[in-house]
Amino acid sequence: MIDAEGPVGRIRLSKITELGEGTVRTLTKHLENKGLIVTSREGITLTEAGRKLTSNLKLFIGQETKIPPTALTVGPRNVAVLVKNASNLVKTGVEQRDAAIKVGALGATTLIFSCGKLQMPLADEDVFPKDSKVHNLLISELRPSDNDIVIIGSANDESTAEIGAIAAILETLRIKKD
Repeated sequence: MIDAEGPVGRIRLSKITELGEGTVRTLTKHLENKGLIVTSREGITLTEAGRKLTSNLKLFIGQETKIPPTALTVGPRNVAVLVKNASNLVKTGVEQRDAAIKVGALGATTLIFSCGKLQMPLADEDVFPKDSKVHNLLISELRPSDNDIVIIGSANDESTAEIGAIAAILETLRIKKD
């Protein structure tokens, strides 16, 4: 959001992210300590390191779409996000689920796209029948390629579902860094 908005104040950032001002203050302090942002009278902006990190994340993170509840999701609100060329980073999907839960989501479902099928980690079968509305929605909206993954964050509200999906993505990409 800081990258997209340019210099942005904490109050505006709080409204955009739907997070409390105290939470935004704590998060920006962490980002500032890591050298990713600077705060000035004009607002918060990314440093060169912050711009580089954002640019690198954009290489992996693709489209996002809302989906209705399914047998594979654990909440009434679900946001699916494409992560490009990351199937080799997924073990069982538990790591992504746990990361989503830690940020207040109900969980996350990780699917691997391979040979035209969306599959659970460690499985070889398509999790959706070909005529499934959700399957078609995920394929048409996210446009996955082989070795991409789809992470679906689930929560009681859309914002938390999205935050859960993002936390799961960051956990997945952290594995790449390690």
